[in-house]
Amino acid sequence: MSEKNRTGVTKRSKDAGRGRHHPRSPATPAEARGAVRRVLSEQPRTPDAVCAADTLTDALLVASELTTNAMLHGGGITGFDVEVVGGNLYLSVSDRERRRPVTLDPVDRQGRHRCGGRGWPIVCRLSRTVLVSELPAGGKRVTAVIPLAGRCRQQGDVDSG
Repeated sequence: MSEKNRTGVTKRSKDAGRGRHHPRSPATPAEARGAVRRVLSEQPRTPDAVCAADTLTDALLVASELTTNAMLHGGGITGFDVEVVGGNLYLSVSDRERRRPVTLDPVDRQGRHRCGGRGWPIVCRLSRTVLVSELPAGGKRVTAVIPLAGRCRQQGDVDSG
């Protein structure tokens, strides 16, 4: 069972069903959150695809963080996908930058507290798996897999591909 909100060129999952194509990527984190809400609200309620309130909150936060990171560090959002496959939400954001996200210490070398740098650890913590892949035309795609039923993420489930 899959419903998709697709705005960029993507490789479709072999398990994905028919999706909807939208002419542009979300321009703001709020638009990305709206797309996540729509896709999740359109899902039939099955035991493996139940979206509890905290899971919805996690998915919305991951959407916000990935789109904000693309805007601030990746040269803008070039693609956005959200779909449900089985009991998981797949959320992908593409940007123009090939550099992979990094986790920064909250304090710099001079002992000053940094204002930002917490988004990537949040994405990794709330997602079962995170995959970062280079795009053939340049840039990268970050895909976060968020379980809809239960918390199954294991420490170290961050992949690079």
